[in-house]
Amino acid sequence: MNPYRSLPPRSFWRTAVAEPEMLAIGQVWTPKFGIDPDEPILTAGSCFARHLGPALLDEGMNWREAELPPPGLTEAERRARHYGAFSFRTGTIYTAATLRQWLSWALTDDTGPDEVWRDGGRFFDPYRPSVEPDGYDSTEAVLAARRSTLAAIRGAVAGAGCLIFTLGLTEAWHDAVTGTVYPVCPGTVRGTFDAGRHAFHNFTVAEVHRDLDAAVALLRAANPRLHVLLTVSPVPLTATATGAHALTATTYSKSVLRAAAGQLAQEHDHVDYFPSYELITGFPFRGAFFAPNLRDVTPAGVAFVMRHFFDALDPDRSAGPTATASDARADAADGGDLYCDDAVLDRYRAG
Repeated sequence: MNPYRSLPPRSFWRTAVAEPEMLAIGQVWTPKFGIDPDEPILTAGSCFARHLGPALLDEGMNWREAELPPPGLTEAERRARHYGAFSFRTGTIYTAATLRQWLSWALTDDTGPDEVWRDGGRFFDPYRPSVEPDGYDSTEAVLAARRSTLAAIRGAVAGAGCLIFTLGLTEAWHDAVTGTVYPVCPGTVRGTFDAGRHAFHNFTVAEVHRDLDAAVALLRAANPRLHVLLTVSPVPLTATATGAHALTATTYSKSVLRAAAGQLAQEHDHVDYFPSYELITGFPFRGAFFAPNLRDVTPAGVAFVMRHFFDALDPDRSAGPTATASDARADAADGGDLYCDDAVLDRYRAG
């Protein structure tokens, strides 16, 4: 007798992965804690995280959008101003360091630097440069809007049951003077690049773990009953500043994020990891859920991920029809680059 004799079929590659039809692979996640449908759920993170809120609402769960759009905006205007994408109008949060930064500003007395970027007579927030595409009319308006978002974060965290955070990147640019981290390289979406001030950094496993651990500590200090569910975006890097090939740079980035998230989940009962990254990029799925650009995840891919999520939380739920592999490959991307600040980097390709 040995420990392997008592393991379930999902623990063996042949029975869990090789033998089932691709879309029938199941039981990839055993939730560490339940998520009460009535408790407020918050979502934040990379551009892939924007799919979670609508999916949670469709399932009857209590996704909270802490900053609601003002009346009179069209759907296109709401989307352009990042309403309805994440729980807060922080824009995309790609790194653990940026999450820690936003939470520190919201949950302590520090509201962040007073730095504001000016472009064509309009004013922009360096830490969410695409959230207001037309900018603000003054520096004070920029900072007042940021304070409003920080207040929304503070209030929502205090009453939430779970935060789902999707990690996106390890590559980031920071301000060598203030030490703050930007969501995207200055001089791309907005701003002006200053080689003497703006420095590149590629985070390690230890650094990502450190920032995630600090972010969770901030959250739990504000709300001791809050659970945190981590996941990793399957969307590859648009471009890398490391000098490496984009493929190997993406592999490094996602491996670091996956390792750090998994380690933190092992260390804390109130932290769990959901494998959306594996469900899209795992080679048993043969790239079926990527659009032709091999970057955007198709709606069928998003639905596949969310089916695993909801089935694991409630094994008795009545699921909708299952897509076929041909459906997945034929599905089109849904224009997600609107929410992906790093997508702008593709404009700088030679030629």
